[in-house]
Amino acid sequence: MRQSDPLARYFMQTHSNEAAWQPVQGEGAAVGKIILFGEHAVVYGKPALAVPVGAVTARATIRPAQGEWIHAQNFSRRYALAQAIERDPLAQALRVTSAYCGQPLRNLELTVSSTIPVAGGLGSGAAVATATVRALADYHGVALTPETVAALTFESEKLLHGTPSGIDNTVIAYERPIVFVKGEPPVPLRVAQPFTLVIADTGVPSPTRVTVGDVAAARAREPERFDALFAEVEALVLAARAIIAGSDPASLGPLMEANQRLLEALGVSAEINERLCVVARQTGALGAKLSGGGRGGNVIALVTPEAAARVAEALAAAGAKRTIITEIGAQAAGPFG
Repeated sequence: MRQSDPLARYFMQTHSNEAAWQPVQGEGAAVGKIILFGEHAVVYGKPALAVPVGAVTARATIRPAQGEWIHAQNFSRRYALAQAIERDPLAQALRVTSAYCGQPLRNLELTVSSTIPVAGGLGSGAAVATATVRALADYHGVALTPETVAALTFESEKLLHGTPSGIDNTVIAYERPIVFVKGEPPVPLRVAQPFTLVIADTGVPSPTRVTVGDVAAARAREPERFDALFAEVEALVLAARAIIAGSDPASLGPLMEANQRLLEALGVSAEINERLCVVARQTGALGAKLSGGGRGGNVIALVTPEAAARVAEALAAAGAKRTIITEIGAQAAGPFG
């Protein structure tokens, strides 16, 4: 057997050092993400800005087993790989990674868990798939670049979202703030000054696949109107990028308000999104908008560090199921590595 084969590694490990008799396993993890500006328009080739959120994570472990199994701990579900439905993203992540590694997909169990709300705009599906890709590659002793991780995870994203832009799997794989344009290599987003966000989970699941499909259907009926809205979103994204690369992140507030109005015009907002945006502003936020697919999911509010706790408490009192205070740290625009 080759040394990269997990069974060979297990044999060597347990027979070369009796004090370290441990089953071989592969491990992988991934963070969540939020889109700052540009959701939905990004599907149509416009730029978007996205950042990782390390406060929520997904984890995956691969261990030797009799047969092939998937154990989704959050859903208390364990099932055979052979019984996975056609659109099962975890099964897809296992298959494409196994093929990339050149190893058979047999005699192993995948266990996944996540603290990322499902269908909430924080990249739950992409994070779990990314953790799975990393765990299986680790199990086989194969090193993956972020670019490869993003590409393999994208195959699962297509099952989840139909026609995804690729932004979720990219920002999660690189774990860096990015400027993303569909079909182009990601560009690092320079963050000159840290800024603070409050993320409010509405508690209303909003599958991206549905809202993306609805926007596509509406655009087919009114292409000129929707393309004009996408152009306005693009202008906001470019302005926001310049501000983030400068020294006055507080100026992002009015841009967030403008982006929220455009998302409402696109038909992807909901009463709870708009209500939480109002509450955030009334309690000291500099600006607020929905983030992600919309119609629930998450609202993000730009705040000063001093106002963060107050805004988070007000959002929880107004109906948010969970709030996260996160700082987007200063980041150079150097190459990915």
